[in-house]
Amino acid sequence: MTATAPTSPTGGRTETRYHSISGYAMTLLAVLLVGGGLLLARHLAPAFLGLALVAIGIVVLPGLYMLQPNEGVIFTLFGKYKGTDRSEGLRWTNPLLSGRKISLRARNLNTPPLKVNDKRGNPVEIGASVVWRVRDTAQAVFEIDDYTRFVSIQAEAAIRHLATQYAYDSGEDLPADETTLRAGLDVVANALKDELNERFQLAGVEVLDAKLTHLAYAPEIAQVMLRRQQATAIVSARHQIVAGAVGMVEAALKGLSERNLVVLDDERKAAMVSNLLVVLCADNEVQPVINTGTLYT
Repeated sequence: MTATAPTSPTGGRTETRYHSISGYAMTLLAVLLVGGGLLLARHLAPAFLGLALVAIGIVVLPGLYMLQPNEGVIFTLFGKYKGTDRSEGLRWTNPLLSGRKISLRARNLNTPPLKVNDKRGNPVEIGASVVWRVRDTAQAVFEIDDYTRFVSIQAEAAIRHLATQYAYDSGEDLPADETTLRAGLDVVANALKDELNERFQLAGVEVLDAKLTHLAYAPEIAQVMLRRQQATAIVSARHQIVAGAVGMVEAALKGLSERNLVVLDDERKAAMVSNLLVVLCADNEVQPVINTGTLYT
């Protein structure tokens, strides 16, 4: 019914499968033993034979247990690990064994926002959602005192370490292709998942998914960084506006020249370019000024 439990490369014990017996068959056997024993004790002599069968039937019943889907039970015999049963339904085992049920279902861990420093040293708030489950029941129970608390603490440590490896956002001091926390969410999520799996290996836990759920600058620098982002956005927008305006002015001059509508010397071209750029690049609506004279008066 059992097999010798192997050990992991780190010296810890790993899970082995425990082969239990169908609980339905053992329940039927227990009923037959108790019922047959009572009949023998009442109608036949000596009575102790029937009572012995009843006692055996009663002793069999404590070995029954039931497992739900994605649930396991760890068996030990006088402190020695005998194996883990993952079979579903009603099962039976040696009544002398001690069993501890453990959930094999996926669980979700939402870390609260943690205040850490990013690669630049800026304080940021970061939080994550981690989906995990027990992979090796023996490691989870025998290698770690409390594997759920272990997962929570190690997840926080991994998130803190991850934040120091990336900058919050791109900037002039970083290469254009460098991954950041804000722009490289998929890369950061994969890196977080890999680090969590490495940290959880000792506890027999695997990570199914890991994603950042909260990312923001710390309150003490949030306003400054917001103004910095706004200034960067304004500069970028101005650059696009000027580039577009220059193209429109160039097209206008080229169209006038090709159609021979107006002959402009260099000074008139400069005045036209100046006026067009003012109109195209101005933030507010430009008020026209009517010139009743000429350009030279």
